[in-house]
Parts: sequence; structure tokens; C-alpha cells
Amino acid sequence: MADRGVDLSALPKEVRDQLAELDLELSEGDITQKGYEKKRTKLLVPYIIHTPVEPPPRNDVRPPAPSSSSGHGPPPSNSSRYRERRSRRTHRNGGTRDDRYRSDIHSEAVQAALAKHKEEKMALPMPTKRRSTYVPSPIETRTPPDSSSASEDETSVRRQSSLVIPVPLHNPNAQSLDYWINRTTQGSSTSSSASSTMSHGEPKPQSQNQPQPQYKPQYQPLYKPQYQPHYQPKQEPHAAAVTDMMAHSRVAPSENSAPPPDVTTVALPARGPRVDLPSNATVRGMSRGQSRSSMMETADGRINLQRVPVNSRVSTKIQQLLNTLKRPKRPPLSEFFTDDSEEIVEVPQPDPNTPKPEGRQIIPVKGEPLGVVSNWPPALQAALARWGATQGKSPALTALDITGKPLYTLTYGKLWSRSVKLAFTLLHKLGTKNEQILKPGDRVALVFPNSDPGMFWVAFYGCLLAEVIPVPIEVPLSRKDAGISQVGFLLGSCGVGLALTSEICLKGLPKTPAGEIMQFKGWPRMKWVITDSKYLTKPSKDWQPHIPTANTDPAYIEYKANKEGTVVGVAVSKVAMLTHCQALTQACNYCEGETLVNVLDFKKDMGLWHGVLTAVMNRIHTISVPYAVMKACPLSWVQRVHIHKARLALVKCRDLHWAMMAHREQRDISLVSLRMLIVADGANPWSVSSCDAFLNVFQSHGLKPEVICPCATSPEAMTVAIRRPGLPGAPLPARAVLSLGGLSHGVIRVNTEDKNSALTVQDVGHVMPGALMCIVKPDGPPQLCKTDEIGEIIINSRAGGTMYYGLPGVTKNTFEVIPVNSNGVPIGEIPFVRSGLLGFVGPGSLIFVVGKMEGLLQVSGRRHNADDLVATALAVEPVKTVYRGRIAVFSVTVFYDERVVIVAEQRPDASEEDSFQWMSRVLQAIDSIHQVGLYCLALVPANTLPKTPLGGIHISDTKQFFLEGNLHPCNILMCPHTCVTNLPKPRQKQPVGVGPASVMVGNLVAGKRIAQASGRELGVIEDQDLVRKHQYLAEALQWRAQTDPDHVLYVLLNAKGVAVSTATCVQLHKRAEKIAAALMEKGSINTGENVVLLYTPGIDLIASFYGCLYAGCVPVNVRPPHPQNLSATLPTVRMIIDVSKAACILTTQNLMRILRSKEAAASVNIKTWPTIIDTDDLPRRRPPQIYKPPTAEMIAYLDFSVSTTGMLTGVKISHAAVSALCRSIKLQCELYSSRQIAICLDPYCGLGFVLWCLASVYSGHQSILIPPFELETCLSLWLSTLSQYRVRDTFCSYSVMEFCTKGLGTQTELLKARGVNLSCVRSCVVIAEERPRLALTHSFSKLFKDLGLSTRAVSTAFGSRVNLAVCLQGTTGPDPCTVYVDMKSLRHDRVRLVERGAPQSLPLMESGKILPGVRVIIVNPETRGPLGDSHLGEIWVNSPHNASGYYTIYGEESLQADHFNTKLSFGDPQTLWARTGYLGFVKRTELLDASGDRHDALFVVGSLDETLELRGLRYHPIDIETSVSRAHRSIAESAVFTWTNLLVVVSELCGSEQDALDLVPLITNVVLEEHHLIVGVVVIVDPGVIPINSRGEKQRMHLRDSFLADQLDPIYVAYNM
Repeated sequence: MADRGVDLSALPKEVRDQLAELDLELSEGDITQKGYEKKRTKLLVPYIIHTPVEPPPRNDVRPPAPSSSSGHGPPPSNSSRYRERRSRRTHRNGGTRDDRYRSDIHSEAVQAALAKHKEEKMALPMPTKRRSTYVPSPIETRTPPDSSSASEDETSVRRQSSLVIPVPLHNPNAQSLDYWINRTTQGSSTSSSASSTMSHGEPKPQSQNQPQPQYKPQYQPLYKPQYQPHYQPKQEPHAAAVTDMMAHSRVAPSENSAPPPDVTTVALPARGPRVDLPSNATVRGMSRGQSRSSMMETADGRINLQRVPVNSRVSTKIQQLLNTLKRPKRPPLSEFFTDDSEEIVEVPQPDPNTPKPEGRQIIPVKGEPLGVVSNWPPALQAALARWGATQGKSPALTALDITGKPLYTLTYGKLWSRSVKLAFTLLHKLGTKNEQILKPGDRVALVFPNSDPGMFWVAFYGCLLAEVIPVPIEVPLSRKDAGISQVGFLLGSCGVGLALTSEICLKGLPKTPAGEIMQFKGWPRMKWVITDSKYLTKPSKDWQPHIPTANTDPAYIEYKANKEGTVVGVAVSKVAMLTHCQALTQACNYCEGETLVNVLDFKKDMGLWHGVLTAVMNRIHTISVPYAVMKACPLSWVQRVHIHKARLALVKCRDLHWAMMAHREQRDISLVSLRMLIVADGANPWSVSSCDAFLNVFQSHGLKPEVICPCATSPEAMTVAIRRPGLPGAPLPARAVLSLGGLSHGVIRVNTEDKNSALTVQDVGHVMPGALMCIVKPDGPPQLCKTDEIGEIIINSRAGGTMYYGLPGVTKNTFEVIPVNSNGVPIGEIPFVRSGLLGFVGPGSLIFVVGKMEGLLQVSGRRHNADDLVATALAVEPVKTVYRGRIAVFSVTVFYDERVVIVAEQRPDASEEDSFQWMSRVLQAIDSIHQVGLYCLALVPANTLPKTPLGGIHISDTKQFFLEGNLHPCNILMCPHTCVTNLPKPRQKQPVGVGPASVMVGNLVAGKRIAQASGRELGVIEDQDLVRKHQYLAEALQWRAQTDPDHVLYVLLNAKGVAVSTATCVQLHKRAEKIAAALMEKGSINTGENVVLLYTPGIDLIASFYGCLYAGCVPVNVRPPHPQNLSATLPTVRMIIDVSKAACILTTQNLMRILRSKEAAASVNIKTWPTIIDTDDLPRRRPPQIYKPPTAEMIAYLDFSVSTTGMLTGVKISHAAVSALCRSIKLQCELYSSRQIAICLDPYCGLGFVLWCLASVYSGHQSILIPPFELETCLSLWLSTLSQYRVRDTFCSYSVMEFCTKGLGTQTELLKARGVNLSCVRSCVVIAEERPRLALTHSFSKLFKDLGLSTRAVSTAFGSRVNLAVCLQGTTGPDPCTVYVDMKSLRHDRVRLVERGAPQSLPLMESGKILPGVRVIIVNPETRGPLGDSHLGEIWVNSPHNASGYYTIYGEESLQADHFNTKLSFGDPQTLWARTGYLGFVKRTELLDASGDRHDALFVVGSLDETLELRGLRYHPIDIETSVSRAHRSIAESAVFTWTNLLVVVSELCGSEQDALDLVPLITNVVLEEHHLIVGVVVIVDPGVIPINSRGEKQRMHLRDSFLADQLDPIYVAYNM
């Protein structure tokens, strides 16, 4: 546009006047768009400031579009440009903008408000969307924008692994949008070709001002750090602080550091093989003296290998988001509180400056008396009888065809005779002679299309004459119509069983395959009757319809949908119908024989009252213009007025607008005959501009200003007020210009100061004749308002609805209201009816309406009108974005307040940038004009919102879709940070001035016991022989091989359940000897060296373990790499081998080939493996001697595992710890030689390894080994094994349990038929290092109860790195108990038990019984003092089987001491404890343990490393994730983490990609409702992206790194404002 860079307000006045004139010419169609732009440019050329334009990005083909919506100066007048351009076709497609809301004044106000915002630009990060969601991308397209893009190497690697590489979007509007978005963030967002996210289109700064990285990488990494200038001198100080922090959190990669294993690119449709991933990798306890990679020591002595550079596009976006959030919120949150009060919501303090009503109490307003005219009929039917007899030839109704030409005319004679025929048929010809289906007073549905008024008139009057009650409804088009089941509710509540319709309409109704009419959802069974003349019976000569004088029986029922979408029927009595017709006749001065053009729906409301009822009473000729004609020819109603010289026309604002748009096509029309143009929705405050504009255009065609008559109506009160036609030349009534701010507080204030937030309303005339009107407060008791207060209009009149039919409860509150004065005293006896309209009484008793109750949004104590918000949104240049002005506004209740949601249909050709910019501007406009924050703004594809019968948006269904996640938006913007101002106050941690001793004394004084518990005593072994036998496992195996050689210790099953190999004591011993010999010869291993065991789960692994013990070396058990996923799994293997300094690898031939394969070479350096010994066929040799450790404190083996935080940790387990642990398990589970247990878990670390390899050799029981991967081939393997071998005790992992629950849940009958019986199982223990997954264990127990599984059998174990088994549910002792704790208290580190089902309650299950010899105590992790049992603290453990320390070559003493040999700061300072790193609490239960004492249960809540500290409170990710997973059926798995105080939620989408954006508001809602937290970023990804380790635990830190490194390939990333 020409005004690029021009400040319009600074132009000379005459130029501004000329521009305004041009705009006017364009809006009135006197100039073409092209001419307009030419003239405008000519005017502005002298004033244009020439700004240097940055060159567009090299690969951008399209030139920058003219920036009409850029951030440079006010855009041209709102919608005048496109109105002209599209007016030629507008009337065919129904208007480009919903011009009920059109107001040039308002548009200018909005533009001014937006201009004001330009100074303080908001930098909203644009959401990131995978292009493939909407456009298929070519596979090979690579468009690196410049040198900072990804390296060639990366692309080639990625190309093999990822299926589609979407193309980053190039922004045609690069400079302006970038300028607008990126004002606050100086960093640029680079876009890499491997990335799938969408750049928000900004040209790269020239490279010379970028600092060069200080290193030269010697290798080609999988990713290349994208460095960019991080802070420049100009930057805001607060932004600098954050970026500064980010800059320091980066460490440059050194020469030979391995790139992080990347699981995310292999996104298999189902979750792929589970991978243990050190998070790029933090290694606990690694030696200092290694040159493997440059490291950075963290404060706790752990070592972080360098992380991915944080700085990528994602972090730039988050940076922008942080900057956006730094803008002050309104109202400000008050300061912190100390955490003693439990209140949830922060109640905003009332603003002292809130305007209050000051007037006196209102006096009821009386309409003029209803005149009595001698010839008024006693009933409406009597009027029809009279005209039918005396004026039979007089025309009653003319119907139009689709082209707008008259189709037929129904005379009063025909109308009467057909109605009589129908009445006779209804009463006498339906059913048998003795038993008629219908009797007077029954309700009948009328189902007629809008194009057939004649059939409807006959049916309606036929029902009145038969004295049955007609219930007109819309024609159902399909089973999925918006609100169809609600119409069923109406028919049910009115007891309707019969429907009248025309033959044509019946043919068009949806049918079943059998040809019957479909049973619509929620509808009662219906009989259908055709009312066409040929099917009606002529009444016998002596039959006459009975026409009684009008009484209070219902005459007809009009349907009405309320705010929630429920459809109710308003019953109108015969006397009310007649009185209403009389009142309208008097108010509108109807005369016999006039002509009326009716554009409204004749089935209800004004269309029915004027066009069907009052018209017949006064023998008026009605010309009915159906909606379909208006769509095809918007001018048709004006033409009809002209042709028939009509005196009256009945229209809505949209008809005025459409006619105005099309009027140029017809020059010779005259509206001089009109004496009254009734505007049915004149009560809408936004109608005033349509009326003005219409008058403006048609005054030259003879339209007189005084004939425009707005009115106010509602289904309950019927006509509330109508403007009477004025005298020619009389001054027009005044307008009210009100302050929107005042209105939001419910008071009337004339707008003076801020013209932007003003609302101009026109009056709707005076109260109806014979009516009395009051204004009462809209909520609470019906108290009379003051004169300057907005309230609900209530009416007392004989002409109004009488009840909601069949709903007496709701009726009372609406139809029997007695207003009260300020003291609560009723002001009289007479009942009023609520109209649902909000308004006030102006000067001269004129009525003004400012909105409707159903459009009222009550946000933070202020009232906003949905229509006002729609008008503001429409004034923000919706040209490029909104489809036909279709916008819905509603509120949803989230976290104790209503939140405003705007949903609009997006034009198919709207660009991503335009849409996002429009949304951002709407935010600003609404914030500026209405002072209310938007919670959510969504754009959906054109024509997808549910429609009302006449094509409007069905608001309640739209709201329902939004809340259910069925809206399928294509763009969404959530702004919870700005509009949620009632969050609880943040918690301020207590100063540490209070020492742990005082805390302990306080606990004792309060009568709380110190939270500690212990298992039973291990006991002393008397027999020295046994001591020797059990001191070292190697000796135990030798002893068993001598004393009981043929006893089978192990049975390994394959997928078919067949025992593929077994091991007796002697076989195992001999195999171990062969391996020991091989180690000594081939590997020339020295005593005490580490040997890596690399085996799939099986007996080879066990034999190799004992082979290492026999040879005197230390086994290190490692999970083998997954052959299909080497790139992700092999680096972890390599890392453990390097960290453990292994001298040799024992493995099978198969795995040896993999380690040396070409594929392996792509991921790691295969030339530097230590010696690899293949144990498949070893020579029969025995070692010269079997090694015996000199002391039991020597290391038996190393246990390596990757924690959920991505920390790779190796711990040393001594021989003493091994025998103590095995003895403890033997006692707890009562294991001895004749017992059999089944194990289905991975044998690589922790308790899984102990049970698989060690326990049987120690205790002598038989272990049936089921490798978990075999379940992929045969799901029921584990359960059928338990049944077949009648196993009493079994151990499994959560992954196995989940596998069975999901895969076999539906097949229990089948398993039963195959004879699977689990009644033998008395304990099924899940081995884990986490909080028990209660939902999973419950559903497992429930599902397999049918197979005989006892509900008491399932329990869990708990272990950690410092102690592999703290708890394990044994065979004796009480069942594991479940408690419900209050989540609010838990966030404050307090434990408060609540009842099951209490709000905010969290069920926790005991983690098994504490093992013999184990003591636990709950400790404050900061002060290290013991805690009382009502506190959450870290679990510390003391036991003979604690690990000896982290594995290091040179001791990391500080870390060692801190985690393994810690003392309490107070209480019992002698005992040495190990810190588990898990938070939990101890509760004394009512149950008794074996010794008869009350049992102390240990509850594990979560890992200390994983907790999120937000707003001073402690959150556990699993709780938030559980809530998120419940939010929508398409969320498969989710994970949360924080990044610079922002909560990031990553959810896997298991539905179709069109559901992706539905999840964003639902996730935000549920986290806000249940956890009182605002989600900062929502990331939607494919299934299987969230990394999960072999134990089934999520690796959130790895996910976080992948997110920040932009490696997730998300479907959508939403940045909540």
C-alpha cells in the first residue's frame, strides 16, 4: 500500500479529508478498487518516508507482498477496500463480513487502539507447525537459507532415517512481520533443513556481525551448533539476563565427544524398542583423568558432558515468550505468603475506582392502554373464519420461488377451506373410528421448510381450528445436525408423538436403508402425517370447527435455545396470542388490506407474530421472502416492496446490509410506499450502523428516515418494545454513546474521555400497549435497578409467554418474577416475565437494549457482551483471514472464573502469517477496548463450525466441540498468562533460621513421631559352614554343584512357551569354569579388572557372570544394542564400556558380528573395542584355580543404569552386599530349593539382575526365565507360563504389565477357554525404581480377575541406585495399603490424608514391605534433619546391602560421602545412611506385621531430581502427566519438564493430525484446573517420540534436550501467552 511508512495522523488536514472522501466513495461503490488505490497513492506519494529495505532471503522466490497489515503505521480504513472489491459477488456468497456488527466508528476506534499498541509492540512467538500436517512436502527438498543452516553431513544422516523432511515456510511478507514480531528479541531464529518446525520468517542478519565460534570441530557432528549473537548492546536488561544465563549454560564440543544418541528420528508408528539414553550423557562417578571429552563439573560433583547448544529456534521462541510474559499483568498479583493458609484462589481486591450506580430506584414504566376496538375478533380463528367467508378472494400470502418470482398466492378463502379440511382430518381421519390418535390439547410438531410458507400457514391454522397445539420446528437435515438431540428434548418435554409435513419435505428427510425415516438422536418415536390437499378429507356438511373465545389454554409452542444449548418450548396461550396481535396492531397501526413483505422465519418470533398471526387478524397480504432467495438475490425484498407498493417490511440488519451491497445493480426502485420498516434485531447494539448505512443509500430511492422502526423481542416476553413510525420531518430520536468500561460494571456512563471504547446504541421505542416494564439486577434476587444501572428487562403483560411447556421448575424463575426493592421487600403482587434482554430506560421513557443475557460473559466480576467482542474482532481487518465474518465468542469456566474464547472460520486462502497476525491484533484490540484478556483464540477451516438452521454459528455446539476437543482448529493462540489473575499466591520458603533440632522438638511437642521404619531383623547364622557357603556367591554355586548337582536352577522359555535351555547346578558350574578359563587365557585378564557382559536375556548371561567371579574379575552387565536401532542404542553401550574401563567383552557370535558391522561403524568407533570373547563354543578347559576374594568388602560386580533424568550411574556392589541382599530376599519371599518362581523382566540392572542371576544360586529355588521381548511374539506367554507351571510367586516390570493390560485386556475369555488359570499366583511383584503406578496395577488386577488372579496378589517393589532393594512385598505380612493424600499439601512437602474421592486427592500405594535388615528414615533434603511423619522428605536408607559407592577409578569422595555415607544433622548423628534421591513418607497403619506390632508403610512419591519447582511449590511430573493424559482421547503419552520457569508439556498424539491443535486448550485447561499452573509451551509429537527406558520410565531430561535442540520434529508447538 502507498501508506507504507506514512503517519496518517501527521498529514495535512486537507489530505486527510481527501483520503476520507476516497474511502467513502469506495464504500459506496462509486469508484473501483483499482481507481481507489491509484488516487490514494497519488495523494500519499509526497509524504512517503523512504526506508531502506532489507534484501529478502536468497531462497525466497516471491517478492514481499504489500504490507497492509504490517506493523508500520495505521492500516487503511477497516474494510472499505475489500467491500468494494468483492461486492459484485458478495450477495451470492452471503456477504464477506457479518455486518450486523459493522460500525465505521468502531472500526476506527479499533484501528486507533491498535495504533496505540504499536508503540509497545508485543513480540508474540508464532506457533510452530509441521508443514506436513497441512501440505505434503517433497522428500528431497532442501532449502538451506544460509551458512548457518545444517551441514551436508547432517542432512545425509537424517535423510536415511526420517521419512519426510518438510520445507520451512518462506514468508512472503518477510520484513514487516519480522519487524513486528522480533522487536524485543534481537536474536534471529535460524531454520535448519532437518527441522520440521516453521520459521516465523525473518531474513538472516548478515554474517559479518556474528561472532565466529572459537573452536574448529575435528569431526562432522550429527547436529551443528547454531550460534548466533546472543545479546547486543541495545537489548533490554531483563532479556539480557536470561540470554546471558543461556549463553553460559553451553559448553563447546571437544574433538572426540560422541554426538548424543538420537532416538527421536526413528519415530516408529508404535513405540519402538525402549532405549536407555544417557542425556547427552551425564555420567555419575567417572574418572577425572580422562580425555574422552571436555567436561564441566556441576556443583554436586556429577559430571555433565556437553549438552546440545540451547540456542536454537525453539529457544528463541521461548525467549520471546519470556519477554512477552515480562509485560505487567493486570491486575497485579499481590506479594508472597508464607505457607500456612490453604486457600486456593487469589481473590482480586475490589478496585476503589469502580464506577457505582448513583441514581434513584427505577419506577416501573407503563405502556399506553390497549384500546378496545368494537370489531376485534373474540379469537384469532374467528378472524380467519370472517375473512374466509366475506373476503374469500382477497390475497393472504404470496410465496416466492428460488429466483425471487412469485410462485403462488393463497387467498383467504383457500386458507380457510384448507385449514378446515386439515382440522377435520386431524380429529377424525387419523386412526380408527372408535379410537382417534389426536384429541384437542395434544401437541403436534410442524416440520416445514422455509421455502414453503403456504403449507405452514394451513398446518398452523388447521391445528388452531382442531384445538391441537402446534410446535413448529426446523426440518432435520441429517443425524448430525447441530443441536438435533436438543430438539428431541423439546419434543419429549412437550410430549409430541406426531409430526405434520408436506409430501416434498417428507421425501427429502434422511431415510434408513429400509426407506423408513431415520430415528434422530434423542427424538421420541414419531408418526409422520402429510398435509397436502390431495390427502385431506372434505368435512361432512354438518361438521364445523369449534371456535371458543380465547382463554388461557396454550395455543401454540415456540421453541427457544438457551445459552447452554438446551431447547425449550415457550407456551403461548390463546388469549396471549390474541392480545399480542391486538397490541401489535395498535403499536404499528395496521390497517385492513395493507401489504407486508416478510423476510424473517415465519415459524417463530417476529416472522410468526407479524407475518402469520397479526397479518390474518388484519387481512393483510403477506409476501414471504425465504432465506434461500435472499442468498441468491439479496435485493429481492426491496424489489418486492417496489413492485407491490408494500406499506410494511419486516427485516433483520443482515437484509439491510445485503440489499445495500447489491443496490447498484438496480437503479429504478422506489421505497416511497413504505410507512414502516421493522428491524427485528434492532435491539442488537450493533444494528445502528446498518440502519444508518441503509438509510444513507436508499434515501435517494424514496426511503423516509422516520419509517425505520427497531424493536426488542424475546420468546418469553414476546414483543418488549417497538419504535412507532414517526411523523414526516419530526426529529429522529437521539442516540446514546456509552462507555464500554461503565457497561462492564453494569452502569451507564456517557463516554467522554476514551472514544475508542464507546458503544453507540439506538432506542427501540416505547413499551408495548397494555404492558408494564421494570429493570432488575441480572443475577441474584430480582431487585429493582437504579436509573443509571444496566439490568434485565422484565415485563408484565397479557401478551406474553405463559410457561416453558412441561418444565414447571424452570418456568417459575422466568415467568413468575416478583421484583423487590433495595430492602428485599416485594413491590407488588403481579408477576413479571424475564425477557433475557439487558438494557435501561432513557429520557422520554425510551427503551435502550445493550445486550442479551445469553451473550453475557462474566469475567472477574465484570460483564462483557459477546456481540461487542465479535464487533471488535471484526473491526480488526478480517479481510485476509476470517471467512465471511463468521466469528463465535463464548466463555468457558476454567479455574474458578469464566475465560473468553473466540473461534473464527479462516478463509481457505489465508496465509499462516496473516492469520497469526490477525489473531495477535485481535488480542490487542480487545485488551485495549474492553480491558479483558482473551483466554483462547482459535481459527478453524471455513465452513466447519456447526450451523443454525439459517446458517449462523451454533454457539453452544461450538463451545461443546471446543471443550470436547472436536473443533479441529488450524490455528490457535492461548493467552492464559495474561488473563488468569486468580492463581494462588506463590509459596515463599521458610527461612532456614529454624534449625532441624527445633523442628524435631516441634514434632515431639505436637505429638508426631519421627518418620522412620525398619524391616525385621536379618538374624544371625549360627552354623559356620553356612556362613562360609553364603559369604560368596561363587562358593555357593560350587557347594550346590557338589551337594545337589542335578537340581535344576534355571529354565529359559521361548515365545512358544517351550523350555529352550535349562541349567542344573553342575551344568552352570562347569559352564562358568569354561568361561573363567577362556578369560584367563584369551583375555589375559588380571584379577579385579572389569569385564562387560553383553547378552540377550538368558542362561549365557548367568554363566558368564559366575565365570567372571571364578576368574576374579568384576562383571559389568550391559544391555546389548538393538539390531534395528543401532544408531540410538550402540552409543550407550560404548559409553558404559568406556566409563567402566572394561578390559574385555564377553558376548555371543551374533552380537560380536553386530559390534564389528558396518552399521555399527556409523555410530561408534568400532576399531577401539576391548578384546571381544565369543562364549558360544568354548574349549573344555578348567581354570587353574577358582578365585576367592580375600575379604567380603571386595567388589562383586558393577551395576550400571541410566536414570530417568538421563544420568548414567554405575554403582559398586560388594560380595557382602550381595549375600546380605540375597538373604534378605530369601527371608522376605520364603525362597528354598523346592520353590519355583517366574521372572519376566530385563536382567540388566537393579533388582531385576539380582533376581535373574543371583537369587537362585543363593537360595536354591528354581527360576523360570521369560525374556520380555518374547512377549512381542506371544503376548500371553507370561500368563500361560504362570498357569502351566502353577507358579506361586512371579516378578515382572511395568512394561510387561502394560503390555498384557493393553494387548490382552479384550482376550480374557479366549485365555479362559485355553485353560489359563491364575488362581495359583499368590504374589505378583512389579520391580521398579519409581512411585507405584496404581492405575496400571489396578487395571491389571481387574482385567485378569476373571482368570482367577487374586486382587491381593499384585504389589510393587522399590529400589534405587544406592540400595537396589529397599522394599519388596513378601509372602507374609499385611497386604499393601493405599492412602489418599491431599495434593495441595503435598506441593508444600506436607502429607495430609484425605478420604477417597476428595477433591485434589491423590491415591498412593505402599511400595512393598521394607526388607529384613533395612532401616529407612525421612529427612529434609536441605537441612538433613529427620522429619515427622506428616512431612514429605527424602528417603534415606541404612542396610547391609547398600551399594559401596559410585564406580570411579579415583574416588569422588565428596559425592561418595554425600550419597552413600551421610549422617543426620541431628537426632542420631552416628548411623551412616545412603540417600536414595527419592521423596516419600512413612505412615503407621492399623495393620499388624508378623511380630504383632503396628505396621509402618513406606510410600514413594517421586524422584527428587525430577521434581519441578514452580511458584515456590514442589510438583511431581507424573501427577501433571496423569492429568494431561486424561484431557483428550487422542493423547497417548505425555511428559513435562521446565525450562526457565516455563512449564513445557509434550504430548504424543495417537489420533489423526487434525486433532493436534484441539489438545492445546484442553491440556492448558486441565493443568490449570488440577495443578493451578499455567502451561508455557505445548508440544504435540508423534507416538513413540517421548524416550522411555527399559524399565518403562520416561526420560524427561533427554526429551528436554531434544526439544531445545529442535530435534523432536513436532506436529505443533504452541507458545501460550
